[in-house]
Amino acid sequence: MISDRRKWVVLCVLIISLIAVVLDNTVLNVALKTISEPTAGLGATQSQLEWAINFYTLVFAGLLFTFGVIGDRVGRKRMLIIGMALFGLSSLICSYAQTPADLIWARAAMGLGGAAVMPQTLSIITTVFDPRERPRAIGIWASAVGVAIAIGPVKGGVLLDHFWWGSVFLINVPLTAVGVTAIALLVPESKSPSPGRIDYLGVLLSVAGLVLLVYGIIKGGDAASWLERGVIGPIAAGLAVLTVFCVHEARTEHPSLDVRLFRDPRLSSAAAAIGLNFFAMAGVYFFMSFYLQNVRGYSPMHAGLLTTPVAIGQLIAANKSASLVRRLGAKAVAAGGLAVVTGALIGYHSLTLTTPVAALECIFFLQGSGMGIVMPTATESVMSVVPRERGGAGSAITNTSRQVAVALGVAVLGSVLAQAYRT
Repeated sequence: MISDRRKWVVLCVLIISLIAVVLDNTVLNVALKTISEPTAGLGATQSQLEWAINFYTLVFAGLLFTFGVIGDRVGRKRMLIIGMALFGLSSLICSYAQTPADLIWARAAMGLGGAAVMPQTLSIITTVFDPRERPRAIGIWASAVGVAIAIGPVKGGVLLDHFWWGSVFLINVPLTAVGVTAIALLVPESKSPSPGRIDYLGVLLSVAGLVLLVYGIIKGGDAASWLERGVIGPIAAGLAVLTVFCVHEARTEHPSLDVRLFRDPRLSSAAAAIGLNFFAMAGVYFFMSFYLQNVRGYSPMHAGLLTTPVAIGQLIAANKSASLVRRLGAKAVAAGGLAVVTGALIGYHSLTLTTPVAALECIFFLQGSGMGIVMPTATESVMSVVPRERGGAGSAITNTSRQVAVALGVAVLGSVLAQAYRT
């Protein structure tokens, strides 16, 4: 056991690692308009922009469980250092990409690094903190996720107003260097006493199924009709492959995603709540990037600053979630948070060319508050169901739910946006 003081130092180090990974997608969102420009950016089309986001999230989601198992086997600290180093190197390559294709493939490499980092952070928390302290630690961890997502556009906007588009990725390099140094010096090593085997077939099926499904959805946004063979075919094939994946995972001895855990209604409903939150958030951020800059004419920095109420709402609500759970129960708190997010989504539907900025800020704050209520509650529900020695699996469930939801949110709502443009 480590001292109480060192536990919280370790948590701070893990949050630094987490912020480096989580900031990335929302930073990219505010840079979409610039990257799409032929002179200032790469001249990327909307579908290429969607792939720049989704290749990261698909690789991330598809390999989370595998890296959770690898961390349990070879050491979580070691895997955390490797993942951070790969993430920093890939960020450097992204910042100097010459074509949209270069950016997309470098983003896939970043997803590989992120997948190695994310499950280790939560599984280290479950081994460092005892069950009494764990809800508070996970609450802080979940708050850091939400705040990092929300402040990403601000950071990206400031950089874009002063530097070229690649600076939004280059800033990750010193952050990951600091993270690697702090991990090496301060984080204790831990392993699972009975790690599972790597499920190579499961990994292949999950990535193939998700890529086919997302490809079909994005293709639907580009095509004149959703009933074309080139749209229906990939979507049907993706769903078929994912069905085979679920059957395989239910039967194999060492699954990459143990679908049998979802028989527990607490875990399945908590994972669904996480997924719904991030489906909504990813779609809103993708849409708001175009609304604030293309429609309302704000600069990238101004557009980023306008999203800060999301972070403020999450920070305030996340700090209150544990006390709300003690008083009302996890089920009521999570349901209430989802209802608040739903209210915010209805508010976005009312936006026009002349909507007052104050009204938009209230909607942002409402969505952030709803997410801040749900995320710590749902994350703790998942981790309390999964045995402590399988912390990597529990972490991967929460993060897979989030990343798959982000990919689908961008694909689905990006395609709806493309169809609306065409109309």
